[in-house]
Amino acid sequence: MRIRLVAALSAVAAAALLLSGCAGSGNPAASSSPSASSACMLNAKPGKASDAIKVEGSGKDVKVSIPSGTDVNSGNAAQRTVVDKATGSDIVAGDLVSVRYQIVDATDGSVLATSGSATDGLQPLIFTANAQQPTLLDVALECKPIGTAVVMTVPSSLRGEGQKPLVVYAQAVKKLPTAADGKAVAPVEGMPTVKLAKNGEPTITVPKSTPPTETKIANLKQGDGATVGSGDQVIVQYTGVTWADGKVFDSSWKRGAPTQFQTTGVVPGFQKALEGQKVGSQVLAVIPPADGYGDKAQGSIPANSTLVFVVDILGTIPASAG
Repeated sequence: MRIRLVAALSAVAAAALLLSGCAGSGNPAASSSPSASSACMLNAKPGKASDAIKVEGSGKDVKVSIPSGTDVNSGNAAQRTVVDKATGSDIVAGDLVSVRYQIVDATDGSVLATSGSATDGLQPLIFTANAQQPTLLDVALECKPIGTAVVMTVPSSLRGEGQKPLVVYAQAVKKLPTAADGKAVAPVEGMPTVKLAKNGEPTITVPKSTPPTETKIANLKQGDGATVGSGDQVIVQYTGVTWADGKVFDSSWKRGAPTQFQTTGVVPGFQKALEGQKVGSQVLAVIPPADGYGDKAQGSIPANSTLVFVVDILGTIPASAG
């Protein structure tokens, strides 16, 4: 089993390189859904290398160092040592958690990626438990309770030919809501109506009227979190239906977990519904063909379709976070 680094190390990509499921096409449904299994993939154990790693400080100021003589490349297994114990339930596939992490080049001690230097130094993460292509954070955090902090050593042999060995510090700080938790906003007349299930999943009813020719956006809930910017990675729940028949053509809720993609990687109308919104908001968007898929059919979506989305904005990672 190889442990993957999802994206190239660059100023733009570094903040999101450990978060899986980014949609590269204009269809939010292109994101892969996590496995429903909560079984451990590697369940890495402590070893001489991981026990040697030094972790100083706390919070966003934590510092990870590799003592001279530490051989991260010894053996062919990841090693994981708990540096701060916690109790409670383990995180499972589909959980949305706030994470603090540092990824360090084991050859020279340089920091390759970090969860950031903002006030709390945290980033949101969908825990995937993907046994076929586990990310570093999946393997570091699996089978440990929320709040546990670990250091993990990853030899080159687990990363592929020509790759450097790594040291990972990771802590899942808390579970985040998987539905928008902002303040309810009065519905806008003429827009589709939305009814929420107990878990937050929306049912959308389309009015029997002519659809608009321009994208229409209305807030159903107003959040007070970070503002989504252009190019940010967003973590959302969403349901999409076609105006013509009200049938669901895509839904993260049906796949059992939030999904993640870049705001500039979706159709223009969906991008308009995201950018400028605050985390915790629930957004209703009616998207005509010009801001959707135009005269091209897309999977089960007929050509020239007006689309209706309800989107819960759960987290955002700024494009500049690298």
